[in-house]
Amino acid sequence: MKDTAVELLIDRIPTEIGTVLIVADEESVCAVDFEDYEARMHKLLAEHYLEFKLIPTRNPLGISDRLQAYFGGNFSALDHIPVNPSGTDFQREVWLNLRSIPPGKTITYGQLASLSKKPKSARAVGMINSLNPISIVLPCHRVIGANGKLTGYSGGLDRKRWLLHHEGWGQEEVQLALLFT
Repeated sequence: MKDTAVELLIDRIPTEIGTVLIVADEESVCAVDFEDYEARMHKLLAEHYLEFKLIPTRNPLGISDRLQAYFGGNFSALDHIPVNPSGTDFQREVWLNLRSIPPGKTITYGQLASLSKKPKSARAVGMINSLNPISIVLPCHRVIGANGKLTGYSGGLDRKRWLLHHEGWGQEEVQLALLFT
């Protein structure tokens, strides 16, 4: 019997906030997640690929180097990574709209829903964000609650906070506070 499993390339890169897993096919990124959420990543991949086999590969499509550049402070390194998020048309639209949020900036779930042409679907957008298969590259960490507070991130709020601060989020507030002390 012939093996029908799709071969996907996987790499693991150490970062300050944990090991990041990168999964790619021959053309684009299929998944990016943290190692401690590997089971979740496998579940999301299984929804897209009936059968798949992960082949350890160093730097598939140059993406590992680009993620390391991001963690080194080059935020534009992720801008043009080809992505292939599996999901419904609406899910894909929401995930791809995440790329319009500049590093160090945030928008609310309601604003993301409006960007996705469904302004009354903030809750649905929140659920879609929680299923983002390509975190960091599709920066769902840049979406916050309507009250301006950090809410939900499948990698954990500490990582969300770290990623936002790494990108310079909140620096204006910090600089203003220093002026008045």
